[in-house]
Amino acid sequence: MHKQDIPKEQPQNTINRRSFLKTSAAAGTGLIFAPAILKQARANDSNDLNIALLGAGAQGQVLMNATLKIPGIRFKAVCDIWTDYNQTRAYRLLKKYGHDLNAYEDYKDMLANEKDLDAVIIATPDFWHAPHAVACMDAGINVYCEKEMSNTLEGARQIVRAAKRTGKLVQIGHQRRSNPRYIYCKEKLLNEAKVLGRITTINGQWNRAVQPDLGWPEKYAISTSNLKKYGFSNMLQYRNWRWYKGLGGGPIVDLGSHQIDIYNWFLDAVPKSVMASGGTDYYDKATHEWYDTVLVTFEYETAEGPVRAFYQTITTNSSQGYYENFMGDQGTLQISESAARGGVYREQSAPPWDKWVDSGILKAPVENAAQPKPGVVLDVRETVAPPKHELPVVFNDPYHKPHLENFFNSIRGKEKLNCPVEVGYETAVTVLKVNEAVKAGRRINYNPEEFKI
Repeated sequence: MHKQDIPKEQPQNTINRRSFLKTSAAAGTGLIFAPAILKQARANDSNDLNIALLGAGAQGQVLMNATLKIPGIRFKAVCDIWTDYNQTRAYRLLKKYGHDLNAYEDYKDMLANEKDLDAVIIATPDFWHAPHAVACMDAGINVYCEKEMSNTLEGARQIVRAAKRTGKLVQIGHQRRSNPRYIYCKEKLLNEAKVLGRITTINGQWNRAVQPDLGWPEKYAISTSNLKKYGFSNMLQYRNWRWYKGLGGGPIVDLGSHQIDIYNWFLDAVPKSVMASGGTDYYDKATHEWYDTVLVTFEYETAEGPVRAFYQTITTNSSQGYYENFMGDQGTLQISESAARGGVYREQSAPPWDKWVDSGILKAPVENAAQPKPGVVLDVRETVAPPKHELPVVFNDPYHKPHLENFFNSIRGKEKLNCPVEVGYETAVTVLKVNEAVKAGRRINYNPEEFKI
């Protein structure tokens, strides 16, 4: 562990950053700070936010790299139990970018020594999310917590209760909720133009090719005693924790959670039931305790009528990658976090979309290769493929950057969180029930009260 900086004693007649932000956050996520108050709070300080990274594995590095592209952020600490590898790599990179920080193995040491943190980014394994998030909030620190909130509903509830008790801001890492393309589709295409008409069906997927278990450089292996201290049996389990019950939730939670969250968001509803089929059909069940293949059907009851939503995650074939497809009686929206995919399709029987094209809400349709060539006779049961309107919003930033920016701006009082803890909890309830439905082998109904705390 790197040598700690001794916190400087605060003069009694000044307001330090944490005291100010703690008071402000408790007043509500929509608070806009008056310039005079900001000036007073920052009189002996810069306008930067001090943050820590808790969990510097693959996902933590993605979030760290995105944050490095955001001005006004200072990393003061990095914490990871793989000290000789993840921790050292993140520490050296941040030092290279000019951040003056300390490195820790144990989060308790970090919280005991770092007394001027405004926020922490938590990217540890799911079963650690609740203990880490609660401890950080109790220490007066705002939290960006990767999804899933927890591998259990009780863990997710603990995070919600701590947020309410402490008044700290908690952003859950469903980053599509801050993606400009998704926001545009929700606000302009669905809410304003209503180009899909009544949504009746959704399907989506995340298909991924066969992948070997993650390995590790033997010379950097964590000792067995240290692994057990932090909840892991061995290095194989530590490196592949997502596949183990009690640690993660399997692909339906790790991958599907992002997209099923969009189902809830775009429908302004939570499901009333779920049916699911799945199993460990390909990998070794001794090392892949969670299901490698899951097929799910949700039933929603919306203000406009019932919606059936299908989702699949397959880890043995990458066909067509990942996307969400919203189908209504007047059109279809296909969207993906991948900028190369997306489009809007008008049904032949729907009213013309000319006014939406003229207003700029939609682009003019592009030539559709699926349209029948002149002289070709369709089968009487076939519907002509609709033309494609490309999405008018281009987004080329790192996927997580807007969501992190929204979090930091919310701490400063300039925005409201796009995925506050209550919304993240609704998604956790929705998704964690899927594994329960697979195990039960039957339809499971959601109790509306389950989504509330």
